[in-house]
Amino acid sequence: MDNAISMVEFKVKVLKNEYNLEVAGDKIRFLKEVSKLISKVDSKIEREIYIDKISKQYDISKEAIFGEVNKLLYKSNKDTNNLLSRPLPNKQNKELPKISNVEIEREKMILYFLIKNYEEIGEKIISKVKIEDFKVEKYKNIYNKILELKNNGNNIYNELTNIEDQEFQSSLGEILFSEYEINSVEKFTEDIINNYEKSKLNSRKSEILKLLGDTSLSKEEMINLENELNDVIKELAKVK
Repeated sequence: MDNAISMVEFKVKVLKNEYNLEVAGDKIRFLKEVSKLISKVDSKIEREIYIDKISKQYDISKEAIFGEVNKLLYKSNKDTNNLLSRPLPNKQNKELPKISNVEIEREKMILYFLIKNYEEIGEKIISKVKIEDFKVEKYKNIYNKILELKNNGNNIYNELTNIEDQEFQSSLGEILFSEYEINSVEKFTEDIINNYEKSKLNSRKSEILKLLGDTSLSKEEMINLENELNDVIKELAKVK
């Protein structure tokens, strides 16, 4: 085991010389390459020991390394028993059970394509997707930062990856290390916008139906709600 770890350590040191770990973008790329090395180590115990060591030595979040290594392990052999099982002590994990996996993945996809294709689809998404639409706090923070940076004329990807905040970079890494296969970024954008609009309209429809059950409402309030409900139903019919 010592020889295996020493060999990995040697390769990591070689990689270290290729990146400036003071630059967030380089640190993310370094993390991705290191994770590839760790994922090739056969022993699950050795991988966990090595992750602990490299996290301390290079000041990299354990959560980010565990997440990337697990993704590579799953992608290579689909063996869930081989995945690293150490719990991730990320405070945002407490909120995830309240949010569906579909919603979490949708938010990740939006940020992934928004960051990597900002010039092509940025304004269209920002015009439709509001900050309050995000339910996962760490993804909301990234979207909020994009909104802050969008008018400064610089490259959004570079700006984000150069933010010197380890927690922010760990969350950003979850997004940028994802892999999505789509035929058209433009078609994806249309689908996402339609999905969000449909979700918000359905939410408002449910709210109105609940309000209409309130017997204390005045006749005028009932009429206004019924009219709004009709408008919402019409809008829903327009959304593909």
